[in-house]
Amino acid sequence: MNVKNFLLAGILGGITDFLLGWIFYGMLFYQFFGSQEPNLTYTFAGCMSFGFLMSYIYVGLTNINTLASGAKAGAGIGLIMGLMNNFFRISMDKGTIDQMFAVDVLICVLMGVGVSAVVAAINGKLSPKAA
Repeated sequence: MNVKNFLLAGILGGITDFLLGWIFYGMLFYQFFGSQEPNLTYTFAGCMSFGFLMSYIYVGLTNINTLASGAKAGAGIGLIMGLMNNFFRISMDKGTIDQMFAVDVLICVLMGVGVSAVVAAINGKLSPKAA
C-alpha cells in the first residue's frame, strides 16, 4: 500500500466527512435530528476514522482512483453503513423504523459519495501514471 496516498487521502476524506456532516446535521437537518450539541472532538475522530476506512479500501485494497468510480462505490458503502447505523440506533431506541431512519440513510449515502469521491480523486492524483 502506498502510505503517502493512504494518509493524505484519509485525512482529506475525514475533513470532507466532517464538513459534510456539519452541513447536513449541523445546518440543514439540525432541528429534525433533535438539536443536540455533539462533542466535536469525538465527532471529528469519527469522521477521520471514516476517511481512513475509505482510504484503506480505495488505496490499500482496490486502487479506486477516479472521482466517478469513488463516488459510485461510495454510494453503496454509504447505503450499507447508513442502514447498519440506523438499525443499531432503532434497536436501542423505540424499535420502529421512522422518518428519521430514511432521512439519515439518504444523508449517509450522500456523505459516502462525497467522501469517497475525494479519497479516490486524491489517490488518483498521487498515483504514478501508467505508461
